[in-house]
Amino acid sequence: MTDTAIAPDQPITLPEASDRRWRRWEILGVAALLVGTAVAYLWNPGANGWANDFYAAAVQSGAHSWKAFFFGSSDWGNSITIDKTPASMWPMELSARIFGMHAWSMMLPQVLLGIASVALVFVTLRRTHGTAAGLLGGLALAVTPIAALMFRFNNPDALLVFLMIAAVWAMTRALADGRWQWLVLCGALVGFGFLAKQLQVLLVLPPLALVYLFAGPPRLGKRLLQLVAAGAAMIVGAGWWVLTAQLWPTDSRPYFGGSEHNSIIELTLGYNGLGRLGVGSANQFPGPPGAHPPKGGFFFGSSPGINRMFQETVGGQIAWLIPAALVLLIVGIILRGRTSRTDPQRAALLLWGGWMLVTAGVFSYMQGIFHQYYTVALAPAVAGTAGLGAVMAWRARDRAWVRVALAVAVALTTATGVLLLSRTPDFLPWLRWAVVPVLGVLAVIGLLIPGRLAPVAAVVSLLAVLAGPLAYSIQTIGTSHSGGIVLAGPKSQFGAFPFGPPSAKGDEKGDQKRKNPFDSPPDPALLAKLRDGGANYTWTAASIGSFMSASMQLDSGYPVMPVGGFAGGDPSPTLRQFQDDVAHGRIHYFLGQPSGMHGPGWGDRDTAANEIKQWVQDHYTSVTIGDLPVYDLTAPKGAAR
Repeated sequence: MTDTAIAPDQPITLPEASDRRWRRWEILGVAALLVGTAVAYLWNPGANGWANDFYAAAVQSGAHSWKAFFFGSSDWGNSITIDKTPASMWPMELSARIFGMHAWSMMLPQVLLGIASVALVFVTLRRTHGTAAGLLGGLALAVTPIAALMFRFNNPDALLVFLMIAAVWAMTRALADGRWQWLVLCGALVGFGFLAKQLQVLLVLPPLALVYLFAGPPRLGKRLLQLVAAGAAMIVGAGWWVLTAQLWPTDSRPYFGGSEHNSIIELTLGYNGLGRLGVGSANQFPGPPGAHPPKGGFFFGSSPGINRMFQETVGGQIAWLIPAALVLLIVGIILRGRTSRTDPQRAALLLWGGWMLVTAGVFSYMQGIFHQYYTVALAPAVAGTAGLGAVMAWRARDRAWVRVALAVAVALTTATGVLLLSRTPDFLPWLRWAVVPVLGVLAVIGLLIPGRLAPVAAVVSLLAVLAGPLAYSIQTIGTSHSGGIVLAGPKSQFGAFPFGPPSAKGDEKGDQKRKNPFDSPPDPALLAKLRDGGANYTWTAASIGSFMSASMQLDSGYPVMPVGGFAGGDPSPTLRQFQDDVAHGRIHYFLGQPSGMHGPGWGDRDTAANEIKQWVQDHYTSVTIGDLPVYDLTAPKGAAR
């Protein structure tokens, strides 16, 4: 990008990608971006240990069994699946098959997806707005705290985010030349994204379809046909697995965890669909059977509303650049207002900005379960919008109103940074009081004054708006995180405790592990017992819910059946199925409730899990190992020894 301002209604002239010659500063900039991201994200990739045990156990299972791989089973005895479609586990499972099951081998694909996501943001933005836009967008994504966390964690979001960016890249190509293959590829990528995290991928669909309908090069009739073809490709991209899984005989596949009637369609539309928006039953809420989340989601540290993205536990994850992105989106649209319908620069801005607005809107107002880490799906949209808008405004800075808008964007973003940093007063207080506000004021003054100091003002602006998220990201990378609900950055007033008040905190070192009996390492004597003869059984043990079974399976190296699925509320196995497994010698032990613990799966509701628990207690004698009652299912009460 040159330093010469241009008229706002003139296109930024860029040669075809194949004809572009890289200048030295571009090569150095891209190298710094990608190498820096790689070094940061690859730093001690096993620091989080097994991270989320629920998904780590599924990775372990997929590394042992191809059936578990295909279905996403929690255990390689294939009793039940995780409560998601399985594609997000596949890269980690393949890595575990190649390198062995280790924390670092599990995280390696996640890190690589993070680096690839940053690179793809750069490539996509550069195509329409030049190298500077790509560098700004890629950098903004790399230093977003929730991205620095989730691209080093084993939740399903890494593959989801990469595929959403890839769909936007394909649509950017389609907006340039209107070729069918780009529309079909875009639809297929969205469809495969469904297999990563089901309906969440659809957040990118409205801007993809609407922007092409408005700005695609062909005539309207052809654009409509192309969108139909993209929709068909999307259905095929997801449907091949859904159809295969749904038609597979139920007696030779695992139960679909999270569904009431063993249906992947029900799981998609219910618990992982309308249920997340607060519509329908919340029977699969991840807590004790019978528990329901309070409407509004404050149970998880936030409540719905227009300010949710800036609330206590959410803001530090994602909100740093939202003000700048919103202001620059408006500026960019105004600047390109008089261009042709097919203007690729306006179309790109509408594409990224629409993705940002749709995702932020849904996340802000959804009434069902909302976790802070979901916002990683918003991070590329915010980064891309900010990168495009910044370049467009910078090129039109000869206009006084544009300079004022740039100053407003920096001022609002700086104020947001100070607000977010104030929620962690013990974390680098000098950054909040001496660096961010001072740089912000200097940047605003420099942007308002035209002249040769403009490049200096741009650099100062960049430092002012990125200092906070960069510091949070560095802290995140250097801190161990584990559990089902994790937060990036230093501790704030609220923590991420899923089965208690939102004021629960991690330990003094900032580790966000839950402090309850399920966090304690399995007793060595119990692990030795599970390993002894474990190869002779389909499941070395069974326990209600995944909170115990996952860690026992990971540490013992033998499959453990999670009775009732994630939270113990799924009707799998039934009492009759469990009795049949015991009668045929498929399960060795049943692990009871930790002493004094009334946790997931141990409610009073009439569930299959509680029926199984009662039957075991009635027919078998327990031996306490550590703080767990252990029932030997090969030795019923009254049997001769």
